[in-house]
Amino acid sequence: MSVPHVPLHVTGHVLLDGDREVGDAWVRDGRISLLRPTPQGAAATRLEGWVLPGLVDVHCHVGLDAGGATDPATAAKQATADRDTGVLLIRDAGSPLDTGWVASRPDLPRLVRAGKHLARPKRYLRGYGLELDDVADLPRVVREQARAGDGWVKLVGDWIDRDLGPDGDLRPLWPADVLAEAVAVAHAEAARVTVHAFSEEVVADLVAAGVDGIEHGTGIRPDQMAEIAQRGIRVTPTLLQVGQFANIAAQADGKYPVYAARMRRMHERRYAQARDLYDAGVPLLVGTDAGGTIDHGRVANECAELVAAGIPAAEVVAMATWRARAFLGHGAMVEGSSADFVVYPADPREDVEVLRHPTAVVLRGRIVA
Repeated sequence: MSVPHVPLHVTGHVLLDGDREVGDAWVRDGRISLLRPTPQGAAATRLEGWVLPGLVDVHCHVGLDAGGATDPATAAKQATADRDTGVLLIRDAGSPLDTGWVASRPDLPRLVRAGKHLARPKRYLRGYGLELDDVADLPRVVREQARAGDGWVKLVGDWIDRDLGPDGDLRPLWPADVLAEAVAVAHAEAARVTVHAFSEEVVADLVAAGVDGIEHGTGIRPDQMAEIAQRGIRVTPTLLQVGQFANIAAQADGKYPVYAARMRRMHERRYAQARDLYDAGVPLLVGTDAGGTIDHGRVANECAELVAAGIPAAEVVAMATWRARAFLGHGAMVEGSSADFVVYPADPREDVEVLRHPTAVVLRGRIVA
């Protein structure tokens, strides 16, 4: 559903960030007015409830499905599915499809692209990213992807090494010195680096290299959490993805028993790991990992998983809204900003299940769902 650009009158609880709330706002020409007096005699569509800045999925893959790159029409459907659940800002954490055209679609969420996954031959999912035969090429290709994306580069930090036969297990893809040089190159291009990381073995190299984000983080040890928190490295637990580790282990049984055992261990302690990261002060973000084997439009499920891990609902809502928006450079709602917000019938900070039931999704000042 959509409406013309007539004014919207928003009443109830308009949450700007965790500490500020206004009870009345107007939207005109796609911009939000928080402080001006109520316009006299203005025809308006009225929205009432609890209003949050648009949700953010910081680990999402628009233009990717289980088989690799999709066509643009499918990518648009994926982005629409996210939008209709209240996700109005996406950091695309790697996609084989060039999705730069999304920026020209006012009906689709804002998309911050990370370019293509960078991996090595036979050390990631087939068809998902660029596979570098020579590890020494990583800094050069990072520079290319930094320039092709929107300020982010996505590296695959570890994956199963099947060449080890029955002893096959997660192993880092990049030598520490090459990784550090690649991160420095990205930073010189004003880009940030986020890295897929399941294992314990890869984490120390990532921290030493100065990465900006760690995806999954199932192998981060308690003794590493304090340093990660101090450095402000964002971690995205992707509990929906980690919830699939038991199935991955079952598929590996027999052929790769060491790997299967590790995946089961990480699956069993997934909630404890997320809670330990939170308790250690590690800044967490919300990401669904949609676009591979996970359907789009599941941000509410991911938020519920984080609450199930023992993280307070109000904290999870903050991770999924103003904190993530600020981290990606989009900020919360302020006077004159684009009206990207979601209306709910109750306060999601009290009950995270409310996120499953938005009553209106407003993107660029228009009701889109």
